[in-house]
Amino acid sequence: MRVAGIVLCGGRSSRMGRPKAWLAFGNETLLQRTVRTLREAVDPVIVVAAPGQDVPPLPPAVRIVRDEIEDRGPLGGLAAGLAALEGIADAAYLSACDVPFLTPAFVRRVIELLGDAPIAVPRVGDHFHPLAAAYRLSVLPHVNELLAANRLRVANLFDAVPVRIIGPVELAAADPEFRALSNVNTPDEYREALRGAGERPG
Repeated sequence: MRVAGIVLCGGRSSRMGRPKAWLAFGNETLLQRTVRTLREAVDPVIVVAAPGQDVPPLPPAVRIVRDEIEDRGPLGGLAAGLAALEGIADAAYLSACDVPFLTPAFVRRVIELLGDAPIAVPRVGDHFHPLAAAYRLSVLPHVNELLAANRLRVANLFDAVPVRIIGPVELAAADPEFRALSNVNTPDEYREALRGAGERPG
């Protein structure tokens, strides 16, 4: 099975107050960190950005595609990413750009648990994590149907196709504290992530 990566960075970052893709984390940006981590587990990696959005410098092999229509949320980004991978991959790991503790081992574990299912998504407690999940390209028609109906929650896709739900026990060996599922939406969360990585908050 050929598995690629899709990184979404086209959100408005309204709670952060500035573009999350450009936030410094060590000697790189959050987007660069996420892309680098994903490339250790899958190939190729595609970044989905908003139309006209400035994106931090990325390796030449990383393709940047644009949301066809703005403000369609992660579902629109998933559609753009899957469409760009047609003929190139069979499935893709979908990630947000603001996951500083993502690891290649976590990505590989999610992909391993996809099996023959159209989607494999982690669920920890009562929370699904659709931006830390694996999607086969075969779900693209269902994604497009949801977009056409203006049903923009990724969770709506889970009602349209069979889903492999990944429980905490299955993830624990790759990520005992589930840090890979942590993202940074606010300045406080960003500062806490920096401290957690041993970085000095700016």
